[in-house]
Amino acid sequence: MKKVKWGILGAASIAVRKVIPGMQKGAHCEIAAIASRDLAKAEEAAHKLGIAKAYGSYEELLRNREIEAVYNPLPNHLHVPWSIKAAEAGKHVLCEKPIGLTVAEARTLIAARDRTGVKIGEAFMVKTHPQWLRTRELIRSGAIGKLQSAMCVFSYFNRDPNNVRHKAEWGGGGLLDIGCYPITMSRFIFGEEPTRVAGTLQRDPDFGTDRLASAILEFPSGQSVFTTSTQSAYFQRMHFLGAAGRVEIEVPWNAPNDRPCRIIIADVMGASPKIEEFPVVDQYTIQGDEFSRAIRGEREVPVPLEDAIANMAVIEAIFRAADSGKWERPERTAQSAHRGA
Repeated sequence: MKKVKWGILGAASIAVRKVIPGMQKGAHCEIAAIASRDLAKAEEAAHKLGIAKAYGSYEELLRNREIEAVYNPLPNHLHVPWSIKAAEAGKHVLCEKPIGLTVAEARTLIAARDRTGVKIGEAFMVKTHPQWLRTRELIRSGAIGKLQSAMCVFSYFNRDPNNVRHKAEWGGGGLLDIGCYPITMSRFIFGEEPTRVAGTLQRDPDFGTDRLASAILEFPSGQSVFTTSTQSAYFQRMHFLGAAGRVEIEVPWNAPNDRPCRIIIADVMGASPKIEEFPVVDQYTIQGDEFSRAIRGEREVPVPLEDAIANMAVIEAIFRAADSGKWERPERTAQSAHRGA
């Protein structure tokens, strides 16, 4: 298969440190250009990463007819508008999570996708990582009995006032930044949509963004509980409990690309847990290659817009629940309707 020529919108930290180097290792990706509103910043990233072309505006990159697809790691409030502009320029789009700020905003991407005929997907790299595919396989095979509960903690510490995660008007806050992970993977593993959610938030008095968020998702067949924080000790773990055992994902989100990943499987009594180890991979390499294969028609988009919007509906419901102090029902979307939630 011929490699897909990619352009990068912005020189965001995640793009420069993780996504671009990962994609450059792929069999199906060629990073051909990078753009920034600061040309010097784009040129610096291009020089560091060996990218042939650098542009001082996103529009210039989108006018490059050689570019087939773009990766959009811009701040959250720019995900939808620039993904639409890329689609209208005839580029396929892999957009960072969360897909947008609201369900209504994210739905405009469906219209753009259908109007232009391009592929648009959300960049949840975890959904194609072997440790997650194996976890889903184990649970669906009945290895831990009927799945009853999922539990997750994901936290880090950052109070830098210049960080985009602390700008409320840009879609900052922990729930959008990292709470989206346990939500999407609970949905992925249960294979269902939550029927109602409860949530509570603590907001930073200086930034106005949520720095501590906890939620309960009630699925037709079980429950998922998670806590995320942007001002706590760095930690991440996710557990799945079944009637006959459990699965624990040791490093669920920032899976290392320099050592094997592990999941832990234990029986109902917890004795003699079994450890499954996975060969070293880069989840950003896999993500880039899988989306490139979708562009070439070899597979479906790994995280299509319908799934992204269903995830956004759960996030919105948690925000509503935190305000109302009551259980809230996620808005019924095309994805949730398909799953029968």
